[in-house]
Amino acid sequence: MKNLEENFKLAKKQDRKGQKALYEMFSAKMLAVANSYVNNLHDAEDIIMNSFFTCFSKIDECREWKCFPFWLRKIVVNNSINFIQKRKNTLYTNVEVEGISNIEEDWDELEEIDMSEIFSKMPDGYRLIFNLYVFEEKKHHEIAEILNISEGTSKSQLSKSKKWIIDFLKQKKDEKQYAK
Repeated sequence: MKNLEENFKLAKKQDRKGQKALYEMFSAKMLAVANSYVNNLHDAEDIIMNSFFTCFSKIDECREWKCFPFWLRKIVVNNSINFIQKRKNTLYTNVEVEGISNIEEDWDELEEIDMSEIFSKMPDGYRLIFNLYVFEEKKHHEIAEILNISEGTSKSQLSKSKKWIIDFLKQKKDEKQYAK
């Protein structure tokens, strides 16, 4: 943590070594965050570069070094969302899904879950809402405000994403049993 504090203070003074050190400390983790949203490593790398540019341009807005990792993550998430919104006009489907079961039951039945495979195949709109709700711990009204959608759409997309994951896991389970 001491390195973080020192490098944060240097970066606030626009010191390139401090900025580089912060980049090296956080770039891999932030790349994983961006990739979990956009599902494309090249796009995620672009988002990270833009995010660090924003970060170092506005670092005075982050008052304490202890808050830096969370502040940076917020920049990365916002840039990822903006990227998705610019890339796609319509993220959401209007198909109603009924009968959502308990997702934990299906997860427990699998020995290994490859989250990167799940996120790589999950539709963008589902992945976006799921990430914001589960990993960023946003409430539906916050998601609605961020994405400029209704709260009902956020709830619907979360339900659909859970249903999609359940179906995906069931398919994997069936494939595994069929292979035996």
